[in-house]
Amino acid sequence: MSILVALPYWEYTAVLFALIYLFLAIKEHNGCWIFGFLSTLMYALMYWQGTLFVESLLHGYYMLMAAVGWWMWRQGLKNTKLPISAWPVKHHALIIAVTVFVSIISVLLAKLAGYYDQLAYLDFLTAFFSIVATYLLVNKVLENWLYWIVINTATMYLFLVKGYYATLVLSVIYTIMACWGYKYWYENYERCRGKSLGSL
Repeated sequence: MSILVALPYWEYTAVLFALIYLFLAIKEHNGCWIFGFLSTLMYALMYWQGTLFVESLLHGYYMLMAAVGWWMWRQGLKNTKLPISAWPVKHHALIIAVTVFVSIISVLLAKLAGYYDQLAYLDFLTAFFSIVATYLLVNKVLENWLYWIVINTATMYLFLVKGYYATLVLSVIYTIMACWGYKYWYENYERCRGKSLGSL
Protein backbone atom coordinates (compact mmCIF):
# COMPACT_ATOMS: atom_id res chain seq x y z
CA MET A 1 0.00 0.00 0.00
CA SER A 2 2.84 2.41 0.81
CA ILE A 3 4.19 2.01 -2.74
CA LEU A 4 0.79 2.86 -4.22
CA VAL A 5 0.37 5.92 -2.00
CA ALA A 6 3.81 7.18 -3.05
CA LEU A 7 2.91 7.17 -6.75
CA PRO A 8 1.98 10.57 -8.28
CA TYR A 9 -1.33 9.31 -9.69
CA TRP A 10 -2.55 8.57 -6.16
CA GLU A 11 -2.56 12.23 -5.16
CA TYR A 12 -3.90 13.33 -8.56
CA THR A 13 -6.78 10.86 -8.32
CA ALA A 14 -7.56 12.09 -4.80
CA VAL A 15 -7.54 15.66 -6.13
CA LEU A 16 -9.93 14.72 -8.96
CA PHE A 17 -12.34 13.02 -6.56
CA ALA A 18 -12.13 16.02 -4.21
CA LEU A 19 -13.01 18.43 -7.01
CA ILE A 20 -15.98 16.31 -8.08
CA TYR A 21 -17.08 16.18 -4.44
CA LEU A 22 -16.90 19.95 -4.04
CA PHE A 23 -18.69 20.67 -7.32
CA LEU A 24 -21.55 18.33 -6.38
CA ALA A 25 -21.65 19.76 -2.83
CA ILE A 26 -22.09 23.27 -4.22
CA LYS A 27 -24.92 21.96 -6.37
CA GLU A 28 -26.43 20.29 -3.26
CA HIS A 29 -26.21 16.88 -4.95
CA ASN A 30 -26.22 14.00 -2.48
CA GLY A 31 -23.74 12.05 -4.62
CA CYS A 32 -21.00 14.41 -3.46
CA TRP A 33 -20.55 12.30 -0.33
CA ILE A 34 -19.50 9.22 -2.33
CA PHE A 35 -16.63 11.12 -3.96
CA GLY A 36 -15.90 12.81 -0.65
CA PHE A 37 -15.48 9.44 1.03
CA LEU A 38 -13.15 8.10 -1.67
CA SER A 39 -11.05 11.25 -1.73
CA THR A 40 -10.65 11.44 2.04
CA LEU A 41 -9.72 7.76 2.23
CA MET A 42 -6.90 8.34 -0.25
CA TYR A 43 -5.75 11.49 1.54
CA ALA A 44 -5.83 9.81 4.96
CA LEU A 45 -3.41 7.15 3.71
CA MET A 46 -1.21 9.70 1.93
CA TYR A 47 -0.94 12.03 4.92
CA TRP A 48 -0.22 9.15 7.28
CA GLN A 49 2.72 8.13 5.13
CA GLY A 50 3.85 11.78 4.96
CA THR A 51 3.80 12.02 8.81
CA LEU A 52 1.03 14.62 8.80
CA PHE A 53 -0.74 12.59 11.45
CA VAL A 54 -3.24 15.26 12.46
CA GLU A 55 -4.29 15.72 8.84
CA SER A 56 -4.54 11.95 8.44
CA LEU A 57 -6.80 11.57 11.48
CA LEU A 58 -8.82 14.55 10.28
CA HIS A 59 -9.50 12.77 7.01
CA GLY A 60 -10.65 9.74 8.97
CA TYR A 61 -13.24 12.09 10.50
CA TYR A 62 -14.14 13.30 6.99
CA MET A 63 -14.83 9.71 5.96
CA LEU A 64 -17.24 9.30 8.87
CA MET A 65 -18.92 12.62 8.09
CA ALA A 66 -19.30 11.63 4.43
CA ALA A 67 -21.57 8.81 5.57
CA VAL A 68 -23.40 11.14 7.99
CA GLY A 69 -23.70 13.79 5.27
CA TRP A 70 -25.25 11.35 2.83
CA TRP A 71 -27.81 10.42 5.50
CA MET A 72 -28.48 14.02 6.59
CA TRP A 73 -28.87 15.48 3.10
CA ARG A 74 -31.55 12.95 2.22
CA GLN A 75 -33.02 13.43 5.72
CA GLY A 76 -32.73 9.79 6.71
CA LEU A 77 -35.34 7.57 5.11
CA LYS A 78 -37.54 10.49 4.05
CA ASN A 79 -35.42 11.07 0.93
CA THR A 80 -36.33 14.78 0.94
CA LYS A 81 -33.92 17.66 0.46
CA LEU A 82 -32.38 19.23 3.56
CA PRO A 83 -32.84 23.03 3.35
CA ILE A 84 -30.01 25.55 3.67
CA SER A 85 -29.97 27.48 6.96
CA ALA A 86 -27.98 30.43 8.32
CA TRP A 87 -26.67 30.87 11.86
CA PRO A 88 -26.43 34.22 13.70
CA VAL A 89 -23.05 35.94 14.12
CA LYS A 90 -22.98 35.32 17.88
CA HIS A 91 -23.05 31.56 17.26
CA HIS A 92 -20.04 31.80 14.96
CA ALA A 93 -18.16 34.09 17.36
CA LEU A 94 -18.55 31.46 20.08
CA ILE A 95 -17.51 28.66 17.69
CA ILE A 96 -14.38 30.54 16.65
CA ALA A 97 -13.37 31.36 20.23
CA VAL A 98 -13.84 27.77 21.44
CA THR A 99 -12.06 26.29 18.40
CA VAL A 100 -9.03 28.55 18.79
CA PHE A 101 -8.84 27.73 22.51
CA VAL A 102 -9.08 23.97 21.89
CA SER A 103 -6.42 24.21 19.15
CA ILE A 104 -3.94 26.01 21.41
CA ILE A 105 -4.50 23.57 24.28
CA SER A 106 -4.05 20.66 21.87
CA VAL A 107 -0.71 22.00 20.64
CA LEU A 108 0.50 22.45 24.22
CA LEU A 109 -0.54 18.89 25.09
CA ALA A 110 1.15 17.61 21.93
CA LYS A 111 4.36 19.35 22.96
CA LEU A 112 4.21 17.68 26.36
CA ALA A 113 3.73 14.33 24.61
CA GLY A 114 6.81 14.92 22.48
CA TYR A 115 5.06 15.77 19.20
CA TYR A 116 5.80 19.23 17.91
CA ASP A 117 7.15 21.00 14.83
CA GLN A 118 7.07 24.51 13.42
CA LEU A 119 3.75 23.88 11.67
CA ALA A 120 1.96 22.51 14.72
CA TYR A 121 -0.21 25.56 15.40
CA LEU A 122 -1.25 25.88 11.76
CA ASP A 123 -1.81 22.12 11.54
CA PHE A 124 -4.05 22.00 14.61
CA LEU A 125 -5.94 25.21 13.84
CA THR A 126 -6.81 24.12 10.31
CA ALA A 127 -7.67 20.64 11.56
CA PHE A 128 -10.11 21.77 14.25
CA PHE A 129 -11.69 24.44 12.08
CA SER A 130 -12.08 21.86 9.32
CA ILE A 131 -13.97 19.65 11.77
CA VAL A 132 -16.29 22.56 12.52
CA ALA A 133 -16.71 23.52 8.85
CA THR A 134 -17.49 19.93 7.88
CA TYR A 135 -20.16 19.74 10.58
CA LEU A 136 -21.68 22.96 9.24
CA LEU A 137 -21.58 21.62 5.66
CA VAL A 138 -23.25 18.35 6.68
CA ASN A 139 -26.03 20.41 8.28
CA LYS A 140 -26.19 22.75 5.27
CA VAL A 141 -25.32 25.86 7.25
CA LEU A 142 -24.63 28.63 4.74
CA GLU A 143 -21.58 30.03 6.52
CA ASN A 144 -19.60 26.80 6.15
CA TRP A 145 -18.22 28.21 2.90
CA LEU A 146 -16.74 31.23 4.70
CA TYR A 147 -14.87 28.89 7.05
CA TRP A 148 -13.55 26.90 4.10
CA ILE A 149 -12.29 30.03 2.36
CA VAL A 150 -10.11 30.85 5.37
CA ILE A 151 -9.08 27.22 6.00
CA ASN A 152 -8.05 26.55 2.40
CA THR A 153 -6.08 29.77 2.26
CA ALA A 154 -4.21 28.84 5.45
CA THR A 155 -3.41 25.29 4.34
CA MET A 156 -1.70 26.48 1.15
CA TYR A 157 1.47 27.17 3.15
CA LEU A 158 1.25 23.81 4.90
CA PHE A 159 1.08 21.89 1.62
CA LEU A 160 3.83 24.01 0.05
CA VAL A 161 6.26 23.16 2.85
CA LYS A 162 5.36 19.44 2.75
CA GLY A 163 5.73 19.28 -1.03
CA TYR A 164 2.13 18.31 -1.81
CA TYR A 165 2.02 20.51 -4.87
CA ALA A 166 -1.06 18.98 -6.49
CA THR A 167 -2.93 19.47 -3.22
CA LEU A 168 -1.60 23.04 -3.00
CA VAL A 169 -3.18 23.72 -6.38
CA LEU A 170 -6.33 22.02 -5.09
CA SER A 171 -6.39 24.42 -2.12
CA VAL A 172 -6.28 27.38 -4.50
CA ILE A 173 -9.11 25.90 -6.56
CA TYR A 174 -10.98 25.02 -3.36
CA THR A 175 -10.78 28.64 -2.21
CA ILE A 176 -12.20 29.89 -5.50
CA MET A 177 -14.93 27.24 -5.48
CA ALA A 178 -15.77 28.01 -1.85
CA CYS A 179 -16.42 31.62 -2.88
CA TRP A 180 -18.69 30.32 -5.64
CA GLY A 181 -20.30 27.90 -3.15
CA TYR A 182 -21.16 30.71 -0.76
CA LYS A 183 -22.66 32.82 -3.55
CA TYR A 184 -24.65 29.88 -4.95
CA TRP A 185 -25.98 28.77 -1.56
CA TYR A 186 -26.73 32.34 -0.48
CA GLU A 187 -28.85 32.90 -3.59
CA ASN A 188 -30.71 29.62 -3.01
CA TYR A 189 -31.18 30.46 0.67
CA GLU A 190 -32.61 33.89 -0.13
CA ARG A 191 -34.84 32.42 -2.84
CA CYS A 192 -36.27 29.81 -0.46
CA ARG A 193 -36.68 32.34 2.33
CA GLY A 194 -38.51 34.67 -0.05
CA LYS A 195 -40.90 31.86 -0.98
CA SER A 196 -41.51 31.10 2.71
CA LEU A 197 -42.25 34.75 3.51
CA GLY A 198 -44.46 35.02 0.45
CA SER A 199 -46.57 32.09 1.58
CA LEU A 200 -47.38 33.71 4.94
